[in-house]
Amino acid sequence: MKRIKTVSAGILLVLLVTACNKYNKISKSKDYEYKLSMADKFYEQKKYKIAQQLYEELFTVFKGTTKFEELYYKDAYCFYYMKQYADAESLFKGFLEVFPNSSKAEEVDYMRSYCFYKQSPKLELEQVNTTRAMGMMQTFINTHPGSPRNKEASDIIDKCREKLEQKEYRAAELYYAMGQYRAAAIAFATLLNNYPESKKGEEYKLRTVKSYYKFAKLSIADKQLERYEKVVDEYEDFVDRYPESKLLKEAESYSNLSKNHIKDIKNEQTQTSAKR
Repeated sequence: MKRIKTVSAGILLVLLVTACNKYNKISKSKDYEYKLSMADKFYEQKKYKIAQQLYEELFTVFKGTTKFEELYYKDAYCFYYMKQYADAESLFKGFLEVFPNSSKAEEVDYMRSYCFYKQSPKLELEQVNTTRAMGMMQTFINTHPGSPRNKEASDIIDKCREKLEQKEYRAAELYYAMGQYRAAAIAFATLLNNYPESKKGEEYKLRTVKSYYKFAKLSIADKQLERYEKVVDEYEDFVDRYPESKLLKEAESYSNLSKNHIKDIKNEQTQTSAKR
């Protein structure tokens, strides 16, 4: 087994050296047409790293010629296929600036937006590129109203919105789990305002009611009345928004508890005033 591994490693080394020598020979060639044809060949073979290096060396040679547009186009795609999306986006942007009237302009404009989507990070991280992708895709739709790519662009916008919604939801959940109920209530309310068409809208509203109730219950005596009243207000808003909701009964329970607390507080205030 050890001998087989050694032989395999040796074969791999020979192949790498051969490939390196071949690239060096092409790279040093002064026959630029040949060099370009080899770059295109590597591109077709999906050897994007080698193709990109050759295209980069030929930029100044073919700039201003009829072949420069295709060279620029493929160079950008090399970075895209190598998953170097920031570099690909930069080159797609540059392509549009150099060739605004190209027959490939619509495709490249879409790909530039798509590169931001591909850079959208995990939920735990800042979602700058997710937001940017949404804006870029919407701009693409507005700029190319008849494009067959608009359906995919709209789907990507929806996916980005779902991702941003999920991130905000996690933040609200974290506030609640940490016992920061006022912050949780505000976060759930903001979540519903930001995503009014969300399938989870009823859940967000219930969590708002519940969080405000928890906040009122833990408040100092002087603040409890107004905070229990806030729970009742939020419940009434729930009824207005979702009169047929299956969660309405649970929300009502917090409203009823709050009303009982309000009644007790007012009775206590009345008794205290009478004694004076």
